[in-house]
Amino acid sequence: SELIKPYLGSKYKVTEVPKSLIFCMSKHSGPVNEIQWCPVREQSHMLLSASMDKTVKVWDAVDTGCCLKTYSCHSCAVRAARWSSCGRRILSGGFDSTLHLTDVETGKQIFSSKTEFRISALKFHPAEPNVFICGGFSPEVKAWDIRTSKVLRVYKAAVQQTLDILFLPEGREFLTSTDAVSRDSADRTIVAWDFQSAAKISNQIFHERYTCPSLTLHPKESVFVAQTNGNYMALFSAQRPYRINKKKRYEGHKVEGFAVGCEFSPDGTLLVTGSSDGKVFFYNYHTSRIIRTLSAHKEACVSAVFHPVLPSLLATCDWAGEIKIWQ
Repeated sequence: SELIKPYLGSKYKVTEVPKSLIFCMSKHSGPVNEIQWCPVREQSHMLLSASMDKTVKVWDAVDTGCCLKTYSCHSCAVRAARWSSCGRRILSGGFDSTLHLTDVETGKQIFSSKTEFRISALKFHPAEPNVFICGGFSPEVKAWDIRTSKVLRVYKAAVQQTLDILFLPEGREFLTSTDAVSRDSADRTIVAWDFQSAAKISNQIFHERYTCPSLTLHPKESVFVAQTNGNYMALFSAQRPYRINKKKRYEGHKVEGFAVGCEFSPDGTLLVTGSSDGKVFFYNYHTSRIIRTLSAHKEACVSAVFHPVLPSLLATCDWAGEIKIWQ
């Protein structure tokens, strides 16, 4: 992309809140569950989307707003999709209980596997590009190796469903947010795991009686944020014992049972979240105050992600199947 080239050599500038709509992309015929910019800086004009319409799409979301490719390897809703670190492959998982690793250019499956459960969360290991973790409607979370197409490790928790997975820096530990089984269960909604040993490090991180549909890591500081179904985001230390910061709560948006995603801006100054009323909320990370809201969608906005290179370029998606690009 010619638009991205001038920014590749320079340091990321300060993120500003986007004001105007550039593209409205509506080729999906069902809700969009997840969007992600390509992690390879030179190819970061590409945006990945996973939808309930059983497809995964790749868009040129910087220059043209056009859909470049559609991948239809799933027979049910695609709940999770992630770029590989090299940007040449897409990992996807869905309610058909299958995992697919697809070659972006050819559309061929490099790896496919059937699991015993419907998949709702996928994350690549930050330091081992051939390893990913998969969770869903099951008490188990599994680490897979793409090279062997086999499960490396199984992490067992007394839960019904894994809602999100978050690797902590270097990937030695990771967190899962879960749909806790019962009100008096000792297993709370955020569990910390040792990646290598599969041991549970802690399940006493979050004591509120809310589930957390998404987790996000700060790009520079050792903290993470959990989106909660209590209509607020909670801040935690990303180091043991992962204590909650009781002085900061990011509230004002609505979650209302949707898997609303949240994310930090690349410079770490802003925290952005969707909202079930279709708005996007921008919070000052340090003060936890709302800086601005954007009336982005008519239906629930479930994801808002900042571009990794272009300051203030934002992609949002909604329950009506629309994806919008803002600047």
